[in-house]
Amino acid sequence: MSDDIRQRVRVIVAEQAMIDVEQVSPESTMDDLGLDSLGLVEIVFAIEEEFGVSVPYNANEPNSEEFDISTVKAVEDGVIKLTAEKV
Repeated sequence: MSDDIRQRVRVIVAEQAMIDVEQVSPESTMDDLGLDSLGLVEIVFAIEEEFGVSVPYNANEPNSEEFDISTVKAVEDGVIKLTAEKV
């Protein structure tokens, strides 16, 4: 299950960065992928729609401890946690 979530998150990130999903690694930062704050907001919206969760993300405070978006892996881990809490 978590591998499926990780892959789906990578697809969302790749779509927003307009790159091939193969270019998205767990260690990639959003800056590495060329994503700006608008791209991050779009990723959050896409994750919420895809997984039926509410992401505690504030674009004005992107370094908030509530939902770590420092790397792709951090986003994947956050989505896994949110989906587990939803059940």
